[in-house]
Amino acid sequence: MYKNIKKEQVLSLKDQIAYQQRQVVSKTLVQNELVSVTIFSFDQGEEISTHASGGDAMVTVLDGKGRFTIGGQVYYLEQGQTIVMPKDIPHAVYGEEQFKMLLIVSF
Repeated sequence: MYKNIKKEQVLSLKDQIAYQQRQVVSKTLVQNELVSVTIFSFDQGEEISTHASGGDAMVTVLDGKGRFTIGGQVYYLEQGQTIVMPKDIPHAVYGEEQFKMLLIVSF
């Protein structure tokens, strides 16, 4: 099911969510039993602490730079770069600077 997004309209995903001071903000675009699509904005220094997902989680950075820790390995991604965080592997996300990302989780 699509949410918070208009069909048949060209748009920029990074413009669909704003930065908010000292916060991580999320906006769900698609949610069903097979897939979840969410966009996030991180203020610099904000994070989502270590957790594991019940599905493979593909992230694409839309703006800025983020730090992704996956199974203890650290990756720095910038605009246009993508990484997959495997199912059941602990991971965390940190705003090295303000950044936005698209998260697609497939179950």
